[in-house]
Amino acid sequence: MKRIALAVLAVFIITTGLCFAAAERGTPQEAQALAKKAVQYIDQNGKDKAFQAFNDPKGKFVDRDLYIFVLDTNGVVLSHGANAKLIGQNLMKLKDTDGKLFIRDLVNAAKSKNNGWVEYKWENPKTKKVEQKTVYYEKKGDLIVASGAYK
Repeated sequence: MKRIALAVLAVFIITTGLCFAAAERGTPQEAQALAKKAVQYIDQNGKDKAFQAFNDPKGKFVDRDLYIFVLDTNGVVLSHGANAKLIGQNLMKLKDTDGKLFIRDLVNAAKSKNNGWVEYKWENPKTKKVEQKTVYYEKKGDLIVASGAYK
């Protein structure tokens, strides 16, 4: 009887821990919703005010490991909710750990389709580890507004 009780307790602890860990990460659906919310914010408030809001690490456009980043169609970072040091940099030649030119791929995808998904590896701002990331983007004029979830 004690073994059964211990087994049940172990299963409870493991599943509770997994649920808690999952809650600390954003989902692809939440990333998509955040990007859509950011596009609406640009429409309602203009680029300058929007970028200021997106860049605020404690603002309403940062949620756990989800954040907004905005590129122009040349691959220059205009706004970044997790790393302000990237703002103003052209990242077209930046490769992920697998050698993928992921910003180039994101820009090219946005040029051919106004919204969609791209995948690459990037450092998770919470874990500080390079992880697979799935990013939802929307093209808004000459802007590419994006948010991604880490896997």
